[in-house]
Order: sequence, then structure tokens, then C-alpha cells
Amino acid sequence: MDYYETSDQLLEPLLLCYDSLQSCGSGVLADGRLADLIRRVSSFGMVLMKLDLRQESGRHSEALDAITKYLDMGTYSEWDEEQKLDFLIKELKGKRPLVPPTIEVPPDVKEVLDTFKVAAELGSDSLGAYVISMASNASDVLAVELLQKDARLAVAGELGRPCPGGTLRVVPLFETVKDLREAGSVIRRLLSIDWYRDHVIKNHNGHQEVMVGYSDSGKDAGRFTAAWELYKAQEDVVAACNEYGIKITLFHGRGGSIGRGGGPTYLAIQSQPPGSVMGSLRSTEQGEMVQAKFGLPQMAVRQLEIYTTAVLLATLRPPQPPREQKWRNLMDDISNLSCRSYRSTVYENPEFLTYFHEATPQAELGFLNIGSRPTRRKSSGGIGQLRAIPWIFAWTQTRFVLPAWLGVGAGLKGVCDKGHTEDLRAMYREWPFFQSTVDLIEMVLGKADIPIAKHYDDVLVSESRRGLGAEMRRELLTTGNYVLQVTGHEKLSANNRSLRRLIESRLPYLNPMNILQVEILKRLRRDEDNHKLRDALLITINGIAAGMRNTG
Repeated sequence: MDYYETSDQLLEPLLLCYDSLQSCGSGVLADGRLADLIRRVSSFGMVLMKLDLRQESGRHSEALDAITKYLDMGTYSEWDEEQKLDFLIKELKGKRPLVPPTIEVPPDVKEVLDTFKVAAELGSDSLGAYVISMASNASDVLAVELLQKDARLAVAGELGRPCPGGTLRVVPLFETVKDLREAGSVIRRLLSIDWYRDHVIKNHNGHQEVMVGYSDSGKDAGRFTAAWELYKAQEDVVAACNEYGIKITLFHGRGGSIGRGGGPTYLAIQSQPPGSVMGSLRSTEQGEMVQAKFGLPQMAVRQLEIYTTAVLLATLRPPQPPREQKWRNLMDDISNLSCRSYRSTVYENPEFLTYFHEATPQAELGFLNIGSRPTRRKSSGGIGQLRAIPWIFAWTQTRFVLPAWLGVGAGLKGVCDKGHTEDLRAMYREWPFFQSTVDLIEMVLGKADIPIAKHYDDVLVSESRRGLGAEMRRELLTTGNYVLQVTGHEKLSANNRSLRRLIESRLPYLNPMNILQVEILKRLRRDEDNHKLRDALLITINGIAAGMRNTG
């Protein structure tokens, strides 16, 4: 054999050597490094870690459009949901390939089809999940199942034998608030389809994985509303899977910053809805948090211990649900007020977008080679197409950290002014989810710095728009006051003295870097092609990110 294709092939000679050593009395040798190698191959296979694939749902629709047009069947994306499902189910039950080998498609569609072909060649031994970002319907999942099936048929025909491994598990990712609200209904519709339910039971051991996105939901509606919608979506998805006797694993698409769902791991897991962590959980670790949590072996072991402990506790002793319906109603009220306030500023104020570009280094981030993806999904200039990472990164640089708190003050104020302050204090004491949500907002408020944010406005923002910045700084103060009313603390982060000491010890280094960054931005906007200024800006960005412990 020239090479090993599977872990079983590699294990065969290793086990032969092990048995041989044991049989001739050399058990000490067999149980040493050889046994360690056998355990590693058994645990990690040939690939160490399986890679996930990820693609936006719209790209799959474009691929199916090209196929159905070529076959004179119409335009897939123009069909309603039931028409799509009827077509997809019929094709999934069939045995013939859908995509003709002679088809000619645009480059974007070819990229999607080629990805499925490579996935078929590698199989589930090398790849884990196929994640569908911006999923919103049951047809989004079945479209991937069909393209996957078709690619495997084509590759098997070329190889003259079955494809290696099994099909990849397909994981819908619900990201926007609208999609989170529909997540449970989508999973119910999927599992009500006999073909799909049988497929999950047969090929994935009756296990469905669902991913929930923290970044775009936060950018869409604000951090508080996103947190509550994520909580309710998880409850609904768990209930949907339980109705059909399907096991569920929730995959949390968190970022490092609070605005993208970040925060202490143990606290996050312990505040999930009851029943959502049943012995399994997936979570992303991104950016600088990979180095911070797993950069050294001892730290990595500690993080894995934290994950294991939190998952075991959340499974064996699930967190408390809201004690009474009144608490859920209050959360709805806070969420609605918070969302309305957030969107009125970010999406409905015509001056906000220009203010954002002036007051933060967001526009200059595109010059810097520090990201894996473009800062925008599409070329349009609105907030909606801006990716969540540069959105939060930019505000973290100015120490305003706006995405993590904007709208929260309006929500808490509206409910407190109606006489529910004591109810909120009881929720904070007795409901882990509410407590962790408020604590994380309090932590962010402790990191925010009004004088520094004001300095960015004074130097970089047009005079006609400085009033918007002043208004938001007043909102920041209001948010802090109402958070203190709910928590009962005398000052922000009073229950986290180590964080306060950490922040205060960094201020002598952070403040000069922010002052420098403002001056560099001022000069760079007059001389965009000055590479020395760009290099200097990158140094200040790295320094501030390290001091704030967040990029985005």
C-alpha cells in the first residue's frame, strides 16, 4: 500500500505491532508511546480536526436557479416555499443525478458546485458540518442536501465506487432577529418531512444540529434584544426536536466581544435555557480569544475543564427558567423598547452612517490586512451590509463600545418608570440568564470611556453631527444609571474588582494610544496614500485592541 486513506488502515499495522509486543512479553514497550499513538489515531483519525464548510443560503439558490433554468423547469428562486419543498423532496427521493455534466454556469455558481464536489471526494472523515448562513426556511436545508447528494452521485460515477465517508450533517444558521423568531417553525417543518426525518435518524443517529448567530442579531436589533430572541429561539428549537424525538445540539456562533455574544464561558453556558445543553454543545472561539484561551497548553486544559464542567452542570442541573410569566412579559417590554431605541439611532437616523464613518476608524480598516473576509457582504454602504466584526471593532477602538449597550438604557428606563424596579432586581437575583445579560452589559459600560469618545468627536466629526455624539453619550450615562438600579451596585463593576483594577492599570497606556490614533486618523484622511501613517494607525489599532482585550 502506497499510502493510508482511512484511520482503520493506519490502525491495522499499529495494532498488529501492539499485539506482537504483548505476546512476546514486551508489554512495557507496547503500553508506552505505541499505545499513545494508537489512542491518538482512534481519537483524531487521520485529520486531527474536521473542518466545517460554510456558505450563504442565497448562493445555493443561485446554483439551483442555474440548474432549473438549464433544464427548462423555471426559476427556482421565484417559486414559493411549498413549490421549492415539493421539487427538492422529489429530487432527493430520486436516484438519478440532477446536474447534467455538460452544464455551463457562471463562476459564482461553479464555485458552489465545485465545493460540493470536493466535499464528496473527502467525505465526513475529513469534513464535519455544512453550515448554511442566513438560513430562513426549510428549503434552505433541503437545497444543500440535494446539492450534496448530486455531487456524491457524480463523484461516485467518476471513481467507479462509493464516495468515502458519509454525507456531511447540514446545519442551518439563524442570524437575524426575524430568522431567530422563525427558527422553531423551520425545524418543525423540516422534521415533519418523512424523507428528512428518516435521513437524520439513519445517517446522523437521530441528531440535529442548529446554529444560532450572535453577531448579526446584535447588529440588527441591539445586544439586549438579540440576547432575549436567542434565548427564546433556543427554547423553541429544543421543543421542536423533542416533539419528534430528535436529539439536538446547539452551535453558538459567538465572537470575542460582548456585542457578538462573547463573555466568560462558564457564565454563558450556565445561563442557557433549560434543556438546551443536554450533554453536548458547540461554540466558536474567534480572533484573539483563540490565543488568549488556548495559546498555552496549561491554559487550553483549563478552558476545556471549564467547558466540560459547565456542560455537565447544565445537563445534570439545568439553569432555572423564568420564575413566572410576568418576568417573560417584562423581558418582552424591555426588548421592544430597547430595539426601537437602537434602530431609531442606527437605521432610521439619516445622519448616523456618516457620523459612524467620521467618528471611528471603520473606513480605514479596509486598508489594513488584518481580516479574513471583506468588511462588507455587498458593495452597498449601509450598516446592514457591514459585517459585525468591523462594526464592533470600530466602536471598541474609540472606547465607546456602542453596539453592546445602545438601547439597553431606554428599555430598562421604560420598565422601571412603570414601577417594575423591584421585579427587575428579583430577576437579577434569581434568573441566571437575566443576571448574566446585565452583568455583561455592566462590564462593557465599565470599559467605555466618555472623555475619549468625545475627543474622537471633537477632532474628527463635522460640527453639524456632533450633537448626535453628545446625545449618545447621554444615553450611555442613562444606561449606566439604570443598570446600577437593577444590580444594586454602588458603581459599575463593583462586583468585579479584578476587572476594575485591570482597566485602571491599563489606562496610562490606552489613553495616549487613543490620542495618537485620533491625530493619525485626522492626517490620514487628508493623505490617504501615506503608508507611514497607515503603519502607524495599525500599531495604535493593535495596541488599543490588546488593552481593551477585544477586536470584534
